[in-house]
Amino acid sequence: MQLPQNNNANWTSRYADWLIRYRWLVMIAAILLAVAAGSGGRFITPNNDYRVFFSPQNPQLQAFEQIQRTYTKTDNILIAIAPKNGEAFSKDILAAVEEATEKSWKLPFALRVDSVSNFQHTIAEQDDLIVADLVENAQGLTLKQIEQAKKAALAEPVLRNILVNEDASVTGINITFQMPQKALDEAPQAVNAARALAAELEAKYEVEVYLTGMVMLTNAFFEASMSDMGSLVPAMYLIILVITFLLVRSVSATIGTFLVIMFSIMTGMGLAGYAGIQLTPPSSAAMTIIMTLAVADSVHILVTMMAGLRRGLSKHEAIRESVRVNFNPVLLTSVTTAIGFLSMNFSDTPPFHDLGNMTAMGVTGALIFSLTFLPALMSVLPVKAKVSNSKFSSRMDSMAEFVIRRQRPILLGSVVLSVAILSFIPNNTFDDNFLSYFDNSISFRTDSEFVNNNLTGIYQLQYSLDAGKDNGVSDPEFLHKLNSFIEWLRQQPEVRHVNTIGDTFKRLNKNMHQDNADFYRLPSDPELAAQYLLLYELSLPYGLDLNNQLNISKSSTQVIVTLNDMGSVQLRDIAERGTQWLKNNTGITSYGVGPAIMFAYITERNITGMIYGTLSALVLISLLIMVALRSFRIGLLSLIPNLLPAGLAFGIWGFFVGEVNMAVSMVTGMALGIVVDDTIHFLSKYLRARREEGMNAEQAVRYAFSTVGVAIIVTSVILIAGFAVLSQSAFGLNSIMATLTALSIAVAIIADFLLLPALLLKIDGKTVRASATHSLSDKEQGENYASA
Repeated sequence: MQLPQNNNANWTSRYADWLIRYRWLVMIAAILLAVAAGSGGRFITPNNDYRVFFSPQNPQLQAFEQIQRTYTKTDNILIAIAPKNGEAFSKDILAAVEEATEKSWKLPFALRVDSVSNFQHTIAEQDDLIVADLVENAQGLTLKQIEQAKKAALAEPVLRNILVNEDASVTGINITFQMPQKALDEAPQAVNAARALAAELEAKYEVEVYLTGMVMLTNAFFEASMSDMGSLVPAMYLIILVITFLLVRSVSATIGTFLVIMFSIMTGMGLAGYAGIQLTPPSSAAMTIIMTLAVADSVHILVTMMAGLRRGLSKHEAIRESVRVNFNPVLLTSVTTAIGFLSMNFSDTPPFHDLGNMTAMGVTGALIFSLTFLPALMSVLPVKAKVSNSKFSSRMDSMAEFVIRRQRPILLGSVVLSVAILSFIPNNTFDDNFLSYFDNSISFRTDSEFVNNNLTGIYQLQYSLDAGKDNGVSDPEFLHKLNSFIEWLRQQPEVRHVNTIGDTFKRLNKNMHQDNADFYRLPSDPELAAQYLLLYELSLPYGLDLNNQLNISKSSTQVIVTLNDMGSVQLRDIAERGTQWLKNNTGITSYGVGPAIMFAYITERNITGMIYGTLSALVLISLLIMVALRSFRIGLLSLIPNLLPAGLAFGIWGFFVGEVNMAVSMVTGMALGIVVDDTIHFLSKYLRARREEGMNAEQAVRYAFSTVGVAIIVTSVILIAGFAVLSQSAFGLNSIMATLTALSIAVAIIADFLLLPALLLKIDGKTVRASATHSLSDKEQGENYASA
């Protein structure tokens, strides 16, 4: 992987001759390879479970799964019913709730349904405990009975701010699901059934229905990725082909580019299928990214070929020269790009591993097809170009002269501006909010925001408190510890609702004392408390037991804390405060868990992992550049334009946005692998001029601009356009990642066209080889440009 010397140039020339001679055989072999690789695509299966974002070793996932095994699962759909008249406790609305509750039991995989209608209300009648639905036969209720039900619901901590809001204008039905996890369409089945029920309610009653919950979140991931594949991929194809045609001005070259893109995608996705990689919302972006990156290799070969045709070379001579000039740079840039994406394996999020691996395989495919199939195809297809100097080439010459004349101001200005922009990097804070992963075109986000603003919180925090012995939850000492924790939680500003068995004990104690409000407190006798609990459990209907609050041996209880919408920093803070308060005040050790907490910690874990990943990629890429360019000094110099764009992009991000989430944490390694391409191409042409043509630094800069400047412009425009399309994704992780990557590429082209040549002129004033310090005439320079 060395820069072409004379012997290497001869080898690549012979390789180009071989490609042209056996072009039909090469094309057939390339097509068969693409079909064989692409056939693995049939093994790719979608995975829309939110748990896929977490590795099996993730401590928050392990803690969450442990509590899920102990109590009833919390995967749910919350149906929020908002009456148009603002009164949830009326005959029609309660009838709607009653109907929806009954039908919710029939939804696929439904395990439990809770609403104000089937809430197990308890009252005392002499020595008997009566347990019954709070609302029965709503249409037959009197206004007085409705008012009594409303008063009871608003007074009940189990219902208030979770299934009915403070002014009783919105009510909810919470459906808990037990997914068997045997099919990939389980969540869509449940969601489609819930949506059908919601549509039925809206058509029959004067209500608006909103759906949220973890099952809706899982489905939203799936819908976002499918939406992207249905809209962004066709848009990408169109934009890339149009830009390629406009910049290359050749139908044949555009067709060749299209086929290389298609074969590269087939290779990346097919090999992913063979490897057992699943399609997730982040990894689904691989198709778009491969499409974007596959163009770069093709463009460098095509632009050089078209330039040769414009200089009067025959088609085969132009192809031979293009392969000779671009073989090693294309090889090196493809390898470094693949390394950048493979660094994503250091992430704590498996879908990002898949994204990196799929893209790396696609980039490898693009390398193979652009150096085999594309030249062979171009030797077959008719390609014409007028013998002339292109406007782009003239502008590249002007750019070279500008940099040479103003190298000192450019260096000084670059340093000052870079320092100023980099100073905003500390403005970035590690914060995340998985609701913001979706834009407003995704109903999950708009519905969840309505629920958060009008009914209850959308995040849940779960604690499991261990009493230390069987039936220990009835021990008054333990109950008082539990109660003190609950009281502390309800005082926290982030908390919207707390579900606890303690409230049930208080209500039963009151009931068993003739509903005397003075006895709404925890029972003081452990045997009485156990008897109350047993009596209550025996009275509960099937499906509404206490398994969501107590384990089988009644040695521990679950506290479910519903939280307002907030960022990951606040989520981690409230979870850690709760753990610390328990430890300091009760001696109980329990950690807050739940999907929201899992997402809250993932950004920080990803940042840590990607620091190692980026550093590893940086070391490998730097060593490759030094070896390939055969210059430690130039290789070291290349680090500046390679690292600076990502740093400046984060500085700009810190100034305008300032929030670094899970997507942003992935950008550094990706950007490093992508932006290094243009640097390598520029340096390879610069050193070719120095070593093969004996030019001095200024002449070599002119040569580099003349030979590769247009290709760098074309590839950068296509890359930026490609990631700009991906930035329109409805899935926030993909859109933010694409936006920051496009910004890095834009900054990189400025660095490669201004800072890099200015640095070369500054530190490489003497020739690499002792010879050729002489100045060439304009005619000699033109001849050298044409020959190279």
